[in-house]
Amino acid sequence: MTERMTPQSVRDHDEHPPPVRLALDGHTWREIAYLLANLPMSLVGFIYAVTVLSTGAGLTVTVIGLPLLAAGLAGARQIGRLERARARALLGVRVDEPTPLRLLRSRGLVQRLWMALKDPVGWRTMLYGFIRLPWGILTFTVTLVSLFVLWPVLPFLARGLTNVDRAMARVMLSPSDELERRIAELESDRGVVVDTAAADLRRIERDLHDGAQARLVNLAMGLGLAKEKLLEDPDAAAAMVDEAHGEVKLALQELRDLARGIHPAVLTDRGLDAALSAVATRCTVPVKVTVDLSRRPAAAIEGIAYFTVSELLQNVSKHSAARSASVDVWRSEERLLIQVRDDGRGGARLDGGTGMAGLAERLDAVDGVFVVDSPVGGPTTVTAELPWRDREDKAPGR
Repeated sequence: MTERMTPQSVRDHDEHPPPVRLALDGHTWREIAYLLANLPMSLVGFIYAVTVLSTGAGLTVTVIGLPLLAAGLAGARQIGRLERARARALLGVRVDEPTPLRLLRSRGLVQRLWMALKDPVGWRTMLYGFIRLPWGILTFTVTLVSLFVLWPVLPFLARGLTNVDRAMARVMLSPSDELERRIAELESDRGVVVDTAAADLRRIERDLHDGAQARLVNLAMGLGLAKEKLLEDPDAAAAMVDEAHGEVKLALQELRDLARGIHPAVLTDRGLDAALSAVATRCTVPVKVTVDLSRRPAAAIEGIAYFTVSELLQNVSKHSAARSASVDVWRSEERLLIQVRDDGRGGARLDGGTGMAGLAERLDAVDGVFVVDSPVGGPTTVTAELPWRDREDKAPGR
């Protein structure tokens, strides 16, 4: 029976090449081909870097100097892409592609030129071209001589030399890991925040239009009819006023519910402990709330924590068939942790249509973490982490 290779096992096989053997296998031959190609590729990179820098620096006193240097850095990006593809094909090194320059989003020619000139990926590729020439000459010479003289130990030599190439490719040709990751995350999170805000505005508009606004329109019409019948039929007018009074109460209740959905007053006045206790009383199952916080977090973090617990307890009421639930909130170093448990039937998933995916996106937009552990048959444990930010206390009188 042959063992089936999964994508993960193939990736691990490429990242961690097989042990060196005396026989020249396919992996060793690819390493030898990479080493022999180092000389022509390093010559191309060195000549390109020297030409671009000398020409661009020499013409900086003219109008075309800086644009020429910016174009040269953009070309260096393409050389870096070719080198990453060569390392990926022959050495199995997975080096992420850097984020493309967002030149079209920049306003004005000067800003675009400045972004291109300070491109760290292009400058690192230029440096890579400089330092690769002596290394390319060395690896080409050693590999070519070893093919005829030292071929018994050539696999070990090839492995040692290509390990240096692997390290250089990962260090010099990889994107700025933290910066590139943060850029990608912030671009994604910005879209999530915009979509979430638009959805909230549509929900508020719909609730106002279909709820309180409709009741207030009916109230105005009823009071108008009662005014007309006030002298003709006082009893009917009194009944209409009484009915209008009931409509006012319902409209006020709907407005309170809507305001509570935007930001509850108890959260602003008394904090998470009181606000979550109020949410727990509206749950259909008994909920034990434990909030262990020595001080209140920032208002934005507090609001996200409140709505996360509120949404999770609504899911407990609607979908879990649980007998009891618990909510724990505490601080661990610079993180605010939330854990909601229930003894229901389990089976909750992020793609289950219960709003879990939306909660995960909202927490991710503020560098939060959302984890669901819900095996079929229960229990369900949902853990959320939020970054801790201290609340800014306003001075009296401001």
